[in-house]
Amino acid sequence: MKRAALLAFVLSLAISCNFMQKVKDSASELFGDEVVAKVGDRKLYRSELDAYIPDGVSKEDSSALAMQFINTWATDLVFLDVAESELSKEEKDVTKELEEYRISLLKYRYEQLYVNSRLDTNITQTEIREYYETHPDKFILDSPLVKVRFMQIPEHSSSLDKIKKKMSSSKVDDVIEADSLAFKSALKYADRSEEWMDILVLCREFGTDTQTLLASMRGGFIQVPDGHGNLYVAYVVDMVREGKRAPLEYCTASVKDIILSARKHALVTGLERDLLMDARNRDRFVIY
Repeated sequence: MKRAALLAFVLSLAISCNFMQKVKDSASELFGDEVVAKVGDRKLYRSELDAYIPDGVSKEDSSALAMQFINTWATDLVFLDVAESELSKEEKDVTKELEEYRISLLKYRYEQLYVNSRLDTNITQTEIREYYETHPDKFILDSPLVKVRFMQIPEHSSSLDKIKKKMSSSKVDDVIEADSLAFKSALKYADRSEEWMDILVLCREFGTDTQTLLASMRGGFIQVPDGHGNLYVAYVVDMVREGKRAPLEYCTASVKDIILSARKHALVTGLERDLLMDARNRDRFVIY
């Protein structure tokens, strides 16, 4: 009886959906909404397309987004038509999957509501350091970290040597002067000497690999020609090699994420335990 009632509900829902689609089409046409595409009897209206495209995009981007949306919309409906005609009645019965998805979605939404209302997001520096010190193996580097100043500059620039001298100085005035000189002579200049950077980021900037980059390092300087008459030049202020533990300052953000994740997991685990216990106490959950 339950299955018959459920099938009746699904059938009525399908009829209702078809009815609502016809109502939508009638309303859209009544208010002069332009049809921009059609698959069988189903129509895509200008208002639906406009709602998908963000404000402020260029005409070219707007056209590209419109075609992307239309093609995706049409593909889904064409697939649906084929599936409806080729699949058996049993294969088209998605009642179980829909119910499982509904349960999973509602469970997830309540978990999020529960966690968000109870999660303590305040994490002290002491907690961060304690986790960092007690889990050293979690922060071993697969690739080096560097603090650098780097630039791209014509290899025959008359300012090259002077900028290199200034950018490798420990004096603030020299570093400022290096920046000023590079502004006039270099194609690109960046000072990342106050933050740790994965060397892979620098490799992408220089268009090379880690081995080549490190092999070219002399006296703290890395120089790599770009093949077009320019040099990529980096001065390595500090480095932590692969296989070593990353500095705490580099790991702080990830440690915070780990601690928050553990707190969320504890809240969800506690919620599940409490709900089951409550259900048992009220005889709503019984194992035979």
